[in-house]
Amino acid sequence: MDKGLLTQALSGSWEQTRSARDAPLEQGAAVVGAVLDVLCDEQSPVEWTVSADVLCRIGEPALLPLAVAAGAADSPEVERRVGWALGRLEVGDQGVYAPLLDHPHPTVRGTALFAFQIQGEAAVGFVDRLIPLLGDPEPEVRRRAVVTFQAIGNAAVPELRGVRRSPAPGPGVRAGALEALAAAAGPAALDAGDQNAWRRLTRIRLLAEVPEGMHLCGSWYAVRTADQAAVLDAFDLADPEPVTLRTGAAAWNHDHHDWQRTRPHSGCSRVFVSPALEGWTLVFGDSSEHRHRIDEAEDPDEALNQVVRQRCADLSRRFGAAQWYGMSCGDGWTAWCIAEAGEVVRQYDAYDAEEHGDRGPAHPAESGYLLPHQDGFPEGAFDGVSASDTEAFTARYHQVKEELRIPDTCYANDIAARLSVDPAALGANTRIEGCGVLALTACGREHGHPAGALPV
Repeated sequence: MDKGLLTQALSGSWEQTRSARDAPLEQGAAVVGAVLDVLCDEQSPVEWTVSADVLCRIGEPALLPLAVAAGAADSPEVERRVGWALGRLEVGDQGVYAPLLDHPHPTVRGTALFAFQIQGEAAVGFVDRLIPLLGDPEPEVRRRAVVTFQAIGNAAVPELRGVRRSPAPGPGVRAGALEALAAAAGPAALDAGDQNAWRRLTRIRLLAEVPEGMHLCGSWYAVRTADQAAVLDAFDLADPEPVTLRTGAAAWNHDHHDWQRTRPHSGCSRVFVSPALEGWTLVFGDSSEHRHRIDEAEDPDEALNQVVRQRCADLSRRFGAAQWYGMSCGDGWTAWCIAEAGEVVRQYDAYDAEEHGDRGPAHPAESGYLLPHQDGFPEGAFDGVSASDTEAFTARYHQVKEELRIPDTCYANDIAARLSVDPAALGANTRIEGCGVLALTACGREHGHPAGALPV
């Protein structure tokens, strides 16, 4: 088919090209080359998703041409487009992808893995072909292999355990199988030997661990005590497993951001309880009882406020002082609750304050800051500056801020830094007593740890 005529036919929006995208399907393999040329032409007026859709629906006849194009791509953009189409072909049997697992180009191997990944447990019949890629020389291919086993889930556990008990089928494969086991089914999938090895490595790493600032997204409590056992009791947590700060932080972030939720209660099964940091114990996560109460409420925001107030009051009654903090890495939400001697003395939520006003009273720890819902800039401060011109807008922002001496805006970690510990600012000078633990909630005691590999 003539590329010019094809380009003319496929130019337009997704809706406008609906019939034009259907027409080439009748020609099948005969039109693959021309459509592929359009897909790989970064200057083409055809939206790349349009030409990719045609190839995806042609299916298996486009498989090898796309694989060749992926290996020969002369730009990251072309490689991305071709890889996207290659991994999503409409084929009757995913087995057509199996030969690509041995392809010399890593993009092709990784894309073939993706084709099996999206099949989930249905890809279990290809586990023997997938296992060697756990030791692939390319880190991205190894990562994709682990993710593929995670998608397959428990069905892959027997063969992965077999790899762990057998002589190495290739460099790095046994180590990759260990990560894949944890990703597919969690710590419970590891046999006693692997669990003991993981614990030994944890003990070794704890001896020399230098704290690092945590990525903050979610909520945590700060309790003024170094008595970890008492904190575990207060939160109804059990089966504490010693971990490094790195492991605990990764578990908290994994559980909070695991949108797939491949196992029941994976978001409310475990909590990371820190070692004593500057005399404070931090608890990342919440009890399953409170998590369910919030999730099942008609007004989750109000339920969260009530749970946080009650828990902070109870904790401060037992330990003298307690705080709760919340932050989101996806937007500007931030919040905190401060309790002393059984009484909540301050609760603030940026979104609630923006909508209903600050219910106050302010806390001394907020002194010198603007609260997130407050705009300290006068009307007209950015007149004549386009918000889309990032450089100019930033320059005007700093100019006006300096001239008018507008305070910085505070977030939960800023308040935490003044009252207890800022988890984002942990470092070599942070005073530490003991070690952190991953502990199970009531849901965790019933369903176990969430699936997912964690760093040590």
